Amino acid sequence: MEEKKKTNKKFIFIIGALILVGIIYGGYKFIHSLSHEETDDAQVEANMNPIIPHVSGYVEKVYVSDNQKVKKGDTLLIIDNRDYKVKLQQAKANLLAAQSQVGVAQASIGSYQANAAASNSQVKSAGGNIKSAEIKLWRAQQDFKRYENLFANHSITEQQYEQALAAKQEAEQQLEILKNQEKASASQRNAAVSQTKISENQVNVAEANVESAKAALDAASLNMEYTIITAPIDGQLSSVDIQPGQFVQPGQSLFYLVNTYDKWIIANFKETQLEKMRIGQKVGIEVDAYPDYEFEGKITAFSPATGARFSLLPPDNATGNFVKTVQRLPVKIEFSDENDKEKLDRLRSGMNVLVDVHLK
Repeated sequence: MEEKKKTNKKFIFIIGALILVGIIYGGYKFIHSLSHEETDDAQVEANMNPIIPHVSGYVEKVYVSDNQKVKKGDTLLIIDNRDYKVKLQQAKANLLAAQSQVGVAQASIGSYQANAAASNSQVKSAGGNIKSAEIKLWRAQQDFKRYENLFANHSITEQQYEQALAAKQEAEQQLEILKNQEKASASQRNAAVSQTKISENQVNVAEANVESAKAALDAASLNMEYTIITAPIDGQLSSVDIQPGQFVQPGQSLFYLVNTYDKWIIANFKETQLEKMRIGQKVGIEVDAYPDYEFEGKITAFSPATGARFSLLPPDNATGNFVKTVQRLPVKIEFSDENDKEKLDRLRSGMNVLVDVHLK
């Protein structure tokens, strides 16, 4: 009977101790929840830059290997550039040809302008000669009228009359010739002016062709540069699944370059936890990979929408099958400068973490 009583006392003591521990732990959790919000739905994030070629071609040489650390500007791989060298030389030749066309068109302008000036001078000269011929014709006509009256009165000989008539006719023909010459000179002048305008337009076209050839040369030079693929940032490469001789195309993702120097946390809090959370609040961060060290951070941003809204098929509650589900909102947490730099460098994107937001 005494042993049974002792056993009962031990059992009661153990039960009491467990209840006491539960009360203490529950009280601690309750008090902690008044000034803290926690979630284990959180991961380490970092920028993952895809390495994408701008031009197509066969890989000539790969300079990096899996998980290698690289600096910005380091050469990752080279695409065979022989085709692009030919295109570059062709673009240079096209530019030279276009520039020579500008010179030819400009020379034509000078030639046609000289012709126009000469024709204009001839028109002016012909105008002066016409006035002189008109005066001579008027005088010949007046002389012919006098001789005609005298011949009718038999005061002069027929020979004198014929000489006056011939002088009048010669003056008329000379005037007609000079007028025709003036018309021809004017026509030549107009043609030269028209050709000058055409040549000016040809110069404009040639200059436009030069600009087009320059643009084509720039594009060819740029494509030559694109055959050398370099690291856009400092970081660490993923698995480099690319081999020499492999054909790559523009827009094809070859592998990734992860920015291991800039990391943050994305924590998905329930919407019921957000009431007292604010930007700038301190956050304790426990990483599963390093359970004995607590990182420090702070809230820097809240997502503009819940994660469900960014999904491929967002829910449509108007379809009639609505079931209320607590939504989660992504919250960005950045690491503070007080963290151990060595441990921070060891963190990798995708690692699971537990975050504890200090509300007060």
